[in-house]
Amino acid sequence: MNLLMVSSECLPFSKTGGLGDVAYSLSKELVKDGVSVSIATPFYGSIKKEKYNFKSLYKFVVTMNWRKIETEVFHVEYEGIDYYLFKNDHYFNRNNGLYGYYDDGEVFAYFSNAVIEFMKLIPYKFDIVHVHDWQTAMIPCLIKNKFNGEKAFLDIKTVLTIHNPLFKGYFNGDSLYDLYGLDYSLFKEGKVRLENQVSTLKAGIVYSDKITTVSPTHADELKTPEGSKGLWYDLILRQDDFSGILNGMDYKEFDPSKDKIIYHQFNKKNLVEGKNKNREAFYEEYNLEKGRPLFSVVSRLTSQKGLDLINAMMDFALDSGANIAILGSGEKQAEDFYQSLHAKFPHNVMVYIGYSDAIAHKIYASSDFFIMPSAFEPCGLGQMIAQRYGALPIVRRTGGLKDSVIPYDIKANNYKNANGFGFDDYRIVSSLKTVAHAMMVYDGNQETFNRLRLNAITVDHSWKKSSKEYIKLYNSMFPNKE
Repeated sequence: MNLLMVSSECLPFSKTGGLGDVAYSLSKELVKDGVSVSIATPFYGSIKKEKYNFKSLYKFVVTMNWRKIETEVFHVEYEGIDYYLFKNDHYFNRNNGLYGYYDDGEVFAYFSNAVIEFMKLIPYKFDIVHVHDWQTAMIPCLIKNKFNGEKAFLDIKTVLTIHNPLFKGYFNGDSLYDLYGLDYSLFKEGKVRLENQVSTLKAGIVYSDKITTVSPTHADELKTPEGSKGLWYDLILRQDDFSGILNGMDYKEFDPSKDKIIYHQFNKKNLVEGKNKNREAFYEEYNLEKGRPLFSVVSRLTSQKGLDLINAMMDFALDSGANIAILGSGEKQAEDFYQSLHAKFPHNVMVYIGYSDAIAHKIYASSDFFIMPSAFEPCGLGQMIAQRYGALPIVRRTGGLKDSVIPYDIKANNYKNANGFGFDDYRIVSSLKTVAHAMMVYDGNQETFNRLRLNAITVDHSWKKSSKEYIKLYNSMFPNKE
């Protein structure tokens, strides 16, 4: 099976969030399972060219209405994956990140069109094109409406994965022809129209053969008016072809037994000793009061992440005798709040505004509890990393948080398989009760607490299971193929 992943970002070359992780980690696992995987991604100016043996493969012109855009495609093999990087400095050599420019719609229309031209040139045929989020979601529409019948696209199947439904790829109807060379009738008939604009994400939902999102619970949420971010009607129409497959995590990058960044390496056999040593070293480095449990947040500081609940939970944890560590950036109000909290309690609160991979690893390794009360969370990675390092997540049970964390329930006495704490309602009182529950277990029953940590560090969130589910999905589109 020849698979082409198309993603606006992908490790090891580019990343702003989970999409870059997923495109790479899933592809790497698929290769192990015998799938021939290629990845098409932009050649951003920030890529360190000297680190990789790039070879120029094709030069061609992409036509978008009056635009004639010079394009060069470079190839490199990495971890068994064939990467094809698309270079155009006007669109991809910018100084302030990958996204957030006034012409983002034009940028990724160019990229999608360039991928189509590349598929015509490459000497072998792909069986499946797997696109991700709004940036590349128009490709299935292009294949079925503009290039249907051409040799490179005969019998090809397409898959769309929705990582973040908040971003839908909006632009006005007149740009449908200008950017993609598609007839206005697609907009007029409603096939690519959402909220009276063209939506590339809706186009992907309508024209992809299969649609996935990054957790089973989030798939259910996206089919409801309350949880869909406006997509529920279109996804209900495609529900027989829509499923949720839980993301995995890279166990090579996050392995406390081999992690050279953390203070002391540990595994399930020396879990208690390892956690204690890391916490003590963390307290020493940041001059925090010893003898207290550590609650942590590693996150973008945005409303999606449940800032009001985080603030209340942190206050309560401090009052209950804990220290807290916060790493992240985002809304200025949140940044200012945490910095003022550090100023008020310098020996109980550690704050780092921004992102540091090294500090993040140390926080995970040192923490007893990891707070993640998201308003919505398609999958989430932080809670999985926390578990991998023996830190118990405290989550609101939404999306992938519900699918990856088994909350401890005293009444059910499920200590043998629970690996965190959780609550359902998005209410401060619910979040505070859960923090109180966690502190009660920590203070009153160390045996149960240590069993929960053991359950957390041994839970399997690797890509192995998810890869097999994707292969099953891919094969389902070829029922007559032996």
